[in-house]
Amino acid sequence: MKVLAILGSPRRQGNTETLLDSLIEGAREQGGEVEKLVLCDYNISPCIECGSCSTTGECAIADDMQDLYPKLLMVDVIVIASPIFFYSVTAITKAFIDRSQALWARKYLLHQKPLTEKIRRGYFLSLGATKGKQLFEGATLTIKYFFDAIDAKYRGGLFFRGIEDKGDIKHHPSALREALELGRKICQTIDDR
Repeated sequence: MKVLAILGSPRRQGNTETLLDSLIEGAREQGGEVEKLVLCDYNISPCIECGSCSTTGECAIADDMQDLYPKLLMVDVIVIASPIFFYSVTAITKAFIDRSQALWARKYLLHQKPLTEKIRRGYFLSLGATKGKQLFEGATLTIKYFFDAIDAKYRGGLFFRGIEDKGDIKHHPSALREALELGRKICQTIDDR
């Protein structure tokens, strides 16, 4: 099972990365082959809406995103981890998602067949400082549409409120255990049509 674990937090070794690392540990325990991408380590420009991908299926911007497209397409499971910034994902996560417009164009405008017939799955890990009832709704909707564009079925995720200061996630009564268990689970599932 190939897993791409994407960290969308600009803060290294913070709560989001700690949560994602716990999931990665669980996936590796089950024999998962996990690659971790730290988005802030890449130069990803925002989409400039040039329209090039609408005719070619390829993004015209020559930056690090070009190296990430193949990684995104060749895995069984994609996990995105992002804290909530103003009721959405972080700017670097959103730039990454927006640049996947080329993959959306391949699917919906150019009607290209999926790269693989495998059922690919997507999960979302998120946390936020406030305890608002709708804290994760906007970000989750964005993530669902992103997974649809890249031919991955959204299978849910883990969401934690009231996490703000660095290290807070370690004091949550169940967060790291839940992430570890989810990591194990995603590598045990063979076919969940």
